[in-house]
Amino acid sequence: MSDTPPKKPLLSIATKAFRRAAPPPRPIAAPAPVAPSAAAARVVTRTKAPIPMGQTNTAAVGENGTLRLNKRMAELGLASRREADDWISKGWVKVDGRVAEMGMQVAPDVKIEIDKLAKGQQANLVTILINKPLGLVSGQAEDGHEPAITLVQPENRWAEDNARFFFHGSQLRSLVPAGRLDIDSTGLLVLTQDGRVARQLIGEDAVMEKEYLVRVVYTGVLNTAAATSAAATYGGKIQQLSRIDDDDPISADVQSVFPPEKLQLLRHGLSLDGQPLKHAKVEWQNPEQLRFVLHEGKKRQIRRMCEQVGLKVVGLKRVRIGKVMLGNLPVGQWRYLAPHERF
Repeated sequence: MSDTPPKKPLLSIATKAFRRAAPPPRPIAAPAPVAPSAAAARVVTRTKAPIPMGQTNTAAVGENGTLRLNKRMAELGLASRREADDWISKGWVKVDGRVAEMGMQVAPDVKIEIDKLAKGQQANLVTILINKPLGLVSGQAEDGHEPAITLVQPENRWAEDNARFFFHGSQLRSLVPAGRLDIDSTGLLVLTQDGRVARQLIGEDAVMEKEYLVRVVYTGVLNTAAATSAAATYGGKIQQLSRIDDDDPISADVQSVFPPEKLQLLRHGLSLDGQPLKHAKVEWQNPEQLRFVLHEGKKRQIRRMCEQVGLKVVGLKRVRIGKVMLGNLPVGQWRYLAPHERF
């Protein structure tokens, strides 16, 4: 019998090596004369995101009315905050003639200069308009339904798109929806790589008009539960809607039986989830279709508004966002936002 001690299991060796290779914990706060206690460090970790590398100040608003540089650049429409941070880290931004530093605070009247390299990078970002069909979700795949981005392939590009862009697979990278459109709705959906466009359409201070054509039937049943729950529409059952086309047959004269005071209520006076809705423009497009113009986009908003006044939505199509129209873009096809177009 040998006196050689038995070898340790390989798993223990690998685990030990892994522990040796683990990096030391990253400090949470900036160095200070007195180091924070372990308990304080744990509290900071739970309540605040880590400070980005190279950034020393994460306050959006500083003393004397100053702003963090990336926030000021976003307000001016120069770049998204993330894009601004990327440019600052590369030395592509100057403030009053000096190279900017990450996290610096600036006064509202400073002169901000952007390097031509940054402008060139930004010029390559694309924004794509899709006429979303029924059955596709706006963002990531869910419940077995494909996302709208799967349509963005050369064979689905609208033949009449005259924007001078050539499709390349790299354009799908970081291409995200700027707003959503329900799975059972059709019409204009915007996907963009440009943070400026995303901020304009869905930023915290966005007030972009969105126009919809909505086919309805009058049930006369006021579904008040729709005011507090998006799941309460259609009596709790999600129904497949039909597409709105210009040649849809007329099935009933809803306009003639719908009370005028209920139409006024759609324009102003309804609430969703305990919050009053902003003023909306609502008018009859034809005896079976309403035209909605909204400045907000709560979950299933139009359907929930309609159910509160006895209407049931059987078709919903978004036809405009800001100044950009869906126009003649066919269902299931896409085109580029042209350089001269502005939301």
